[in-house]
Amino acid sequence: MFRTPVEMEEVQAAALRIRPFVHATPVLTSTSLDAIAGRQLFFKAENLQKTGSFKARGACNAVLLEKERNPESVGVVTHSSGNHAQALAYAAKCVKLPCTVVVPRGTPKVKCEAIRRLGADLVFCHPTPHSRVDTCASIAEETGKTIIHSSDNYDVMAGQGTIALELLEEVPDLDAIVVATGGGGMLAGVSAVAQNIQPKCQVYAVEPVGKDLQRCLKAKQRLWPEPSTFLHTVADAIRLRAIGHLAFPIICKYASPRVFTVTDHQMIEGMKFAFVHMKQVVEAAAGAGVYAGVKLMGEVAPAAHKVGVILCGGNVDLDNLPWVTPLTTY
Repeated sequence: MFRTPVEMEEVQAAALRIRPFVHATPVLTSTSLDAIAGRQLFFKAENLQKTGSFKARGACNAVLLEKERNPESVGVVTHSSGNHAQALAYAAKCVKLPCTVVVPRGTPKVKCEAIRRLGADLVFCHPTPHSRVDTCASIAEETGKTIIHSSDNYDVMAGQGTIALELLEEVPDLDAIVVATGGGGMLAGVSAVAQNIQPKCQVYAVEPVGKDLQRCLKAKQRLWPEPSTFLHTVADAIRLRAIGHLAFPIICKYASPRVFTVTDHQMIEGMKFAFVHMKQVVEAAAGAGVYAGVKLMGEVAPAAHKVGVILCGGNVDLDNLPWVTPLTTY
């Protein structure tokens, strides 16, 4: 059988490696949301994770391995919309490695300030995937720093898979897990773990309008144009249209080909569900997962009675709340 580079062995090793540096986040429940959904929902609160998102897991695993493999490392560099940037800055600070992050202009202020507070050098680029990649590559070439991609990196994916280890340890009989998806690193890691621990548990991607992931998964081909583009969505954390080259085969192997597509308004409704019913601050990408868990799981067969929802992040710009700022500005 084809073995991907992200399997239980790698994820279990990552869990031990990153344990001193990340939180084992709680699993939250809400009887009122269960009533609305008509099923039991279990929310993995990665919005309470170090740096405010699940990204700390993958970043810590990758940076710790960089330090282990390359003791003379001069540092790390990445390009990110914000959450991975914060996470990498945090991970680098933990092991005293220099860190540079490239973010597109327009990244929420709260994320930029957090990156700087963590001691990383911040470099702005044009708000296109091509500019992010080129700027990051130029910095790596000039400085000798190692590029740690936000999702398309096996060490990062293994770190993100630890979310599913914890979730399935607490709720071992889940029927499904929904995962908001941008570059695909979390989806790859979570689906690999879920299908090894609980093969009956289906892992579903949740995407913004325009990503077209379901068509690619059914064809088992990356049908997106190259270079990738950003989608016009309120969820800056998942606006990258294409899944990464390394993540895609893992997702094809382990995740369900059924994908939930949500609009900006539905993401905002999901955010409000979390705010009102659980008193949890979550960003729009997490709102996408909440909405899918509450409103869309009735579309799948066989029926999913117990559903895990990953609250992937809580880095909300309070000066730019999406239900206050017109959506046309995104």
